[in-house]
Parts: sequence; structure tokens; C-alpha cells
Amino acid sequence: MILLASLRTRWVGLLGAFVAVALGVALTAAMGLGLASTFSAPEREPVRFAGSPVVVMGQNTLTVPVKRGPDVEFVSKPLAHPHPVDIELLRELRRLGPVQLDGVAAWDAVGVDAPAEEVREAVEASGTRARVLTGGDRRLADPEPGRDADALVAVNSFLGTAGGVSAFVSVFVTASTFAFVVALRRREFGLLRMAGATPGQVRRLLLAEALAVGVVASGVGCALGAWGAPVLAEALVDAEIAPEWFGIGGAVWPYHLAFWVGVSVAFSGAWIASRRAGRVGPVEALRDASVDTGVMPWSRRIVGGALLVAGVGMLVLTLWTDPSALMKRKTYTTQPMILITALAALTPLLVRPVLRAVRLPGAVGLLVRENSAASVRRTAAVAAPVLVTVALAGSLFGSAETAGGARAEEARERTGAELVVTGDDLRPPEAGKVDGVKVAASSATTAVFVREEGTALIRSEARAVRDPAAFAAVSRLPVVAGDVRDLDDRSIVVNEEWERRRVGERVDVWLGDGRPARLRIVAVLARGTGDGGAYVTSANAGAAARIDRIDVGLRAGADRDEVAAALRGEGGGESGGEGGLRVRSAEEWLADTHPATKPQTRLGLLVLLGIALVYTVISLAGTLLMATSVRGPELRSLRMAGATWGQVRLVIAGESLLAVAVGAALGLAVTLLNLGALSAGLARVSAPAGVVMPWGVVGVAAGVCAVVGAGVGVLGVRRR
Repeated sequence: MILLASLRTRWVGLLGAFVAVALGVALTAAMGLGLASTFSAPEREPVRFAGSPVVVMGQNTLTVPVKRGPDVEFVSKPLAHPHPVDIELLRELRRLGPVQLDGVAAWDAVGVDAPAEEVREAVEASGTRARVLTGGDRRLADPEPGRDADALVAVNSFLGTAGGVSAFVSVFVTASTFAFVVALRRREFGLLRMAGATPGQVRRLLLAEALAVGVVASGVGCALGAWGAPVLAEALVDAEIAPEWFGIGGAVWPYHLAFWVGVSVAFSGAWIASRRAGRVGPVEALRDASVDTGVMPWSRRIVGGALLVAGVGMLVLTLWTDPSALMKRKTYTTQPMILITALAALTPLLVRPVLRAVRLPGAVGLLVRENSAASVRRTAAVAAPVLVTVALAGSLFGSAETAGGARAEEARERTGAELVVTGDDLRPPEAGKVDGVKVAASSATTAVFVREEGTALIRSEARAVRDPAAFAAVSRLPVVAGDVRDLDDRSIVVNEEWERRRVGERVDVWLGDGRPARLRIVAVLARGTGDGGAYVTSANAGAAARIDRIDVGLRAGADRDEVAAALRGEGGGESGGEGGLRVRSAEEWLADTHPATKPQTRLGLLVLLGIALVYTVISLAGTLLMATSVRGPELRSLRMAGATWGQVRLVIAGESLLAVAVGAALGLAVTLLNLGALSAGLARVSAPAGVVMPWGVVGVAAGVCAVVGAGVGVLGVRRR
């Protein structure tokens, strides 16, 4: 009976927790259903050789032995340039039955209308290591056979990150709500203790309320998740994050997971608060203090301090041991959460020092500041969710734009050409045939493989250049040792990430077509952002490596537009045409290929920010409604002292805005710490170091919090 009466009386205070849990469960269910749909790509029918029962595919993987403890295992990596089907094997296959060719010059695969066993015997006898595909495996010969699986990886990463942020903010908001509920109900719990209730009974009452809220909210959230999952899938397809065929399957486990996560979040969020409620003594019913005391128990100080030390320690450790990891989305998405949790735990301790540094004009300003400093719990409860939103907005967007900007700036620093020609299978311009061209350096995309420490096969993207001297003339590579112009068919240019990286040292590699080679290192490049790769000559890429880029340097006084038009005519393609060449200025090419932030990345971050902002609005509204509902005597005292209702509302709005400002300031502190560490990491890997502060996004987040805080606070004031 007491539980039902408490729920009926306190439903306004519990509304924020109810909405937060319901929304968290809905998001968890929807994203869980989306994740379940990414675990396997659809089984597609073969297209390229649909009419052939057997497909013979040339060697397209490199397989080498590596150490796994005391054992040796074979690992495989896809070749950059798969082998064509051997001509002698092709003749033998024609003896077995009709062979289907698709018109490609070098046949990487052919269809055979013959018994599979006879085809396998012919392939094994040839010794070419070709593959025999039957049934559904024949689709591996289609163009980009792994495109469906690759597309699902991006969806899986997005949904996993969004789900993690949702869970983090949901737990935070729910725990904050119940903590503030306990702070407002100290006199009630004191009366219960005077009436004979034991500490255990007080704790069980609060936990029962949380359990009731959690069960009902989780049920509502599962229903909302079932409705929202198809909407989410459609939005991901429209945003080009998911492939066109992506849809929600019939998995059931996400509902179970979301329901019990919601109940657990509500219960765990109330558990710590219930411990505090159980410690309320009977004397609390007689206390009527206007100033909050004892707001920071030693246990909370220890936990907050430990989290702060752990967060800063992880940043320093990562900066010292693996600075390039700071540029990875997984790192800059998860690491700020430790610092956010630490500062949120310490917020009641930081509120008064921050407020003492603020000077507000007039009597109303003085009253706003002193009220905020006296009611530390209320101010901290408002500031904490703002801290979360501002810190996430600044850290996520700032890290993404700082890392992306560093990559874009690094690409600009490495490019010395005035024009860049791109396309499939380009022909380099003949010397002197195009007026105004001083130097033209052609290159092709390839890869090299190296076995490091005998335990891992590493694939490194590379460029194959025809003329190293010409390439050096139109590039500004960050050489830390050696000379790129010394590159020849027996050498390689590596970067500082390689295990072997001394000039003159020889390194055993496998080339893009799988050929083993022992090459001498002639130059070492700075590590940078990791996009540099290695450089070899065209001879070490193989005949299958087609020229796909030509960097062009112009003579003094040459007209760039005229030279670009001449290059288009020389190449015989249309600018921007599908499969044809494109001639762009270096600036245009860099903008197209090295954007500071990819549209899909920015959209994903906006979704994460939207989730955090919705939770913050819920928390702010719930906290301020609860706080205003118990401030009737205080507000009447202001009226009796001569304040008008307009001045009372101005005080309430000012307190809300000041609390939002405190949270925004603490969030900015977390942001600056994370971005400062990222900038230091960029400097350590010799990449362009700078900080991109997303003031627009941070300003919008703080502005929304300010409008909601002031608006809800004022609306909660009733004329009496």
C-alpha cells in the first residue's frame, strides 16, 4: 500500500526516469534488431557465371605460415592483383567441356560446363593454385563479392556505437534522477524512520519504486523499439550508411536483451540512491536547512577521483605508447566517457568553486548566485546532464574534425602537383606532346605484404610509380631518412610503422600479385596519420597494376585550364565520365578524396548527439519540475519580501541558466583535455597538429539545454 501511495504521489518525480528508461529500451531494442540483421549478408545468386555449373578462379589470396605460440598456422590475405587463369589450364578445361569467358583481357575467372570432380583434377594437375567454385560459391567470381559484408560492417559499427552511447547516457540520467529524488525526500524518509521503518525497509521502498518504473518503462520501450526498428533501417538506407537491401529480420533476442537491460538500469540507478536513503535518520524530519550539507560522501569522492585518474592516465598511456590510436573513432568515442563520468561524480564538489568565480549584476544576480551555491544538489543535478551533452558534442565532433583535418592537411602537404589525372587504365602523356606540362608522374594502386615478428601478416597499401625522379618532383613526401629518388626495381620506400625501417636494410615482402621479393629500403617516411603507405616501382606491382593516377607539374606561365583540356583530349575520355578520365586541380582532387569529415561520419555523430540531447532534455525537465514543486515556501518568502512574480520567474530562470553554464564549462574542460591529447598525439606521429573546436555544435547543444532549462523552470512556477 505504501508503495502504491508513493507512486501515485511521486509520479511527477519519477516521470523523468520512466521516460529515460523507456527511451533507452526502445533504442536498445531497435538497434539490437538492426545489429541482428547485420550478422550475415543475404545469399545472392551468382551473376557473372550464372549459366556455368563450375567456375575456375585464378589465385587471389596470399597464404603464409605464422607462429601462434608453439604452433604454426597459415593465414591468408586477398591479393591486390589476382592471378589470371593459366593459359595451359584454360586449354585443358576446354577439353573437358564448354568454357565461358566474359571478354576481360586477362581472365581472372572462367565458367566451365563440366563435372566438378574432373575440373578439380585438372586444376590440381596444373599446379597453378587456382580455385574451383561450385553452387553458391560461384558468386565469389562476381565483381566486389565482399561488398555486402563490407557494407554491413559499417552498419554494425554505427549501431554498436549508438547503442553504447545510449546505454551510457541512460544509466547516467536514471541514476542522477533517483539521486535527486532521494535528496528531495530526506524529510519523508526521516518521518518513515520516526514511524518505525528500518533502514532496510526504506531502501526496499525506493528499490521497489525503481523496479516498478523499470518493468513498465521496459515494456513500453520494447513496443516503441518494434515500431522504430523499420524506421531506423529505412533512415540508414536513405543516409547511405546501409545498403539498399538492408532490412530488419525476425530476431527475438533483442527484445529480451532490451527489456532486462531496462530493468537493470532502473534498478542499478536506484541502488546507490537507496543506500543513501537508508542512512537517513529520524532527525532529518525535524531539519529544515536551506543550505545543502554533506553532498559529497567520501565514497563518491574516492570513486570520482579514481575515475579521473584512470581517464587521464589512459590518455597519457595511449599518447605515450600508441599515439595513432587517438585518431581512431573507437578510441575517441569511448575514452571521453571515463572523464565525463569522473567529472559528473565530482560535480557537487566543483559547483561552489565555479559559482564563486561568477559575478552577476544586481540584486537578482546576487540572489541567483547565492541560491545556486546554497542548493548544490539541485545545481549539480541540472549541470551533470549538460556536462554529458557538451562533452560528448565537443569530444566526438572535435576529435573527428581534428583527425580528419589532419589527414586532409597531410595530403595537401604531400601533394606538389598542379593537376591530378585519375581514371581506369590511364596512359601517361608522351614527353613534349602536351604544351605546358613540365613533369607527369604516373602511379598505380598496389599493396605489399610483410610478415612482422613471424606472428602476423600485414598488408600495407602502396603506390607503384613508373619514374621515381618524376614522382619526387611532384610530391613532398615527409622523408626522415634516405632519398625517394633512389627507388628502383630492387628497393622500396617504407614508413616508420614498419618493423624494419632503417635505410640500407633489406626486408622480405610479398608483392601485390603474391610474388616474394627481398627489397632494400632506400627511404623512410614519417608515420603521419597512417595514410602514407609504401612505394615501389611499377615492375614490382606486376602487369595487372593499371595506372590510375597521374600527377602533373606545369611549366612557368602555363595556363592550367588549357593544359587540363589538352590532357582530356590526350586521354580520350570525358571529364567525370564513368570509366573515363578526370582532370582536376590538386585542390579539387584533395577536396574530393580527402574531406575533413566524411558525410556519413558526420551524420553518425549527429545521431549520437541527438540521443544525448534527448536524454539531457528529459533529465533537465524532470529535475527542474521536481525541484520547483518543493520550493513553494521559498518562493512565497520572496513574494513577501517584495519581489514581483516577474522577478521570481527571473530568479528561477537565472538559476537554471547558471546551472547550465556550470555544466557547459565542465563539459568544455573535458573536451579541451581530449582534443589537447589528440593534438599531442598528432604531433608525436609527425602529422599536422592542431585543434578543431566545433563551436557551432557545442553552441547548439548548450543553447538547447539553456532554453529547456529556463523554460521548464519558469513554467513550473505557479501563482499562489
